[in-house]
Amino acid sequence: MKKDMGFSLIEIMVVVAIVGILASVALPAYQRYVIKANRTAATACLVELSQIFERTYTQNMAYNPAGFVLPPIQCITELSQRYTITLGNHAARTFTLSAAPTSLQNDSECGTLTLNQSGQKGAAGGVDANAVRSCW
Repeated sequence: MKKDMGFSLIEIMVVVAIVGILASVALPAYQRYVIKANRTAATACLVELSQIFERTYTQNMAYNPAGFVLPPIQCITELSQRYTITLGNHAARTFTLSAAPTSLQNDSECGTLTLNQSGQKGAAGGVDANAVRSCW
C-alpha cells in the first residue's frame, strides 16, 4: 500500500488560524512602535529647530531678525507626511514651535507637541507634566 503525501485541509486550516492569531497580536504592537518612533523623531526635530532659534538670538539679540524663516532642514522634510511643523508666537523674545500629527500619524495619545523659547515642552494640548513625560 502506498501512503499519500501532503497536507490535509484541517492541517492547513490550523496553520492559517495560528498565523491569523499571531498577526492580530503583532500588527497593533508594530503600529504603536511606528507611532512612537515618529513621535521621537518629531521631538528631536523641534529641539533642533529650537537650537537654530537660540543661535539666531545669540547673533541678533532677537528670535525674529528681518527676513527670518524656518530653515528647510532635513527633519522637516522627512516628517512632512506624519507631522506638520509650524512656528507660532514668533516675536523678538518669544517663539513657539509645534508639531501637529497628520492623519497618517494618528497619535491620539500625545496630539500636538510644542516647544517654546524657555524650553517648556507641551503635549496633548497642554503642558501637563505626565503627558510631557510620556510623550517627550
